[in-house]
Amino acid sequence: MINIWTLYQAEINIMFSRFASFIEVGGRTGLGYRDTAQDSMTVPHSNPEKCRQRIVELLRGLVSEGYGLHLFQPEWFAPGEKPKPFKSPTVVPEPKRSDMIHGLEDTCSDDALWLVASINTYIKETGEFDFLDQVITYADRGEGTVYEHMKKILDFSDKQTGPHGICKGLRADWNDCLNLGGGESAMVSFLHYWAVQNFLELARYREEKEDIEKYTAMAERIKTACDRELWDREWYIRGITRNGRKIGREADKEGRIHLESNAWAVLSQAAPADKGKKAMDSIYKELFTPYGIMLNGPAYRTPDDDIGFVTRVYPGLKENASIFSHPNPWAWAAECVLGRGDRAMEFYNALCPYYQNDKIEIRESEPYSYCQFVVGKDHTAFGRSRHPFMTGTGGWAYYSATRYMLGIRPGLKELQIDPCIPEEWEEFCVKRDWRGAVYDIRVENPRHVSKGVREIYLDEKKVSCIPAQPEGSCHKVRVVMGW
Repeated sequence: MINIWTLYQAEINIMFSRFASFIEVGGRTGLGYRDTAQDSMTVPHSNPEKCRQRIVELLRGLVSEGYGLHLFQPEWFAPGEKPKPFKSPTVVPEPKRSDMIHGLEDTCSDDALWLVASINTYIKETGEFDFLDQVITYADRGEGTVYEHMKKILDFSDKQTGPHGICKGLRADWNDCLNLGGGESAMVSFLHYWAVQNFLELARYREEKEDIEKYTAMAERIKTACDRELWDREWYIRGITRNGRKIGREADKEGRIHLESNAWAVLSQAAPADKGKKAMDSIYKELFTPYGIMLNGPAYRTPDDDIGFVTRVYPGLKENASIFSHPNPWAWAAECVLGRGDRAMEFYNALCPYYQNDKIEIRESEPYSYCQFVVGKDHTAFGRSRHPFMTGTGGWAYYSATRYMLGIRPGLKELQIDPCIPEEWEEFCVKRDWRGAVYDIRVENPRHVSKGVREIYLDEKKVSCIPAQPEGSCHKVRVVMGW
């Protein structure tokens, strides 16, 4: 799956976004901001040119205030587009550029935050540090460097906070059906924290002292607000409605617990270790099924416009208590942050299409493609998979499996290897190309631990890290796990 089909699915998404899907045809065209930003983060090693192209297109689709246009055609904002020398015999009205810029009422609060991590990941992979100084136009007016675009994104989310200090949900966050009446989103605050940390890595590399001070303080404000407002005994809530009602609480009868906010509390590392473990244990207890992790539960059955459209979705389908595949790999990565490789592997195996092929009469979908969702246990068709291929699950499955479970992550200066695997694994091998050099990596686990690196050898010499090697060179890396 990882070597061929999952990478292939991730590549398909970065090439076509979602508009090549028969499922989506007629419903949308162009680039979805959040979808494309995440897709471009997952395969910069195998398709850096396409990832860079998509990142630039998204930067051009950013409004100068700092939010992304939720759905747009890249050619709308492409520079130097010349007028056609003739008019089409068919009259096709062409809207003005200003008419393509939506306001806050149609802004999704998470969209642009994903792009910060995508830029950081692209630079770590390619070493193209001067990309940060490239000047790119905004969708509405003016221009700025890539680095300045990133600051606009973070400042927008910092400004768009509610009375509890949590990021506003605006039209919606990642879950388009969870509107909260424009209230506050726990997931977006955790995502904001993660984006700030990604930006700070670059700011420190560039020695931008003022930015380091400003955004470190911002990160602390976010973390404090999240800890103060979002914890509810055993897990993190999902958000706060416009009317001040907290949802995703233990006391709720419907939608008691949600995957996104709890996974991101841990993955962003905003959650303290004890609360993070409690939160993910609750996800395992309340939402895990033989087919993967449900998005939320129990399913909503009572329409409630204070929460949003999700309460009107049929129970067990899509955003209402299905096994929505896209956020499942967030949970794999979160368990790796906690050092629990066996749990991460259990989550991985449950969603893996390959392992569901012996239940094909239930699954009803290809054994090599992640689907958008698997019908949840609140529905009579529990286990049936729908909407294959065109889902961000492909990219995130590849990203979480390779960078968190196998633990091979390019850094700004060095190749980091920090696996989190099942204790029973003896060893594994990976061939990794990075910045023009080839690394043959062998990871040994003689003490049968899930996490922890005891020794690293580069070309048979013991080292403390693996710095970027000359382009065209080949190297053997041996990593010994243990304490």
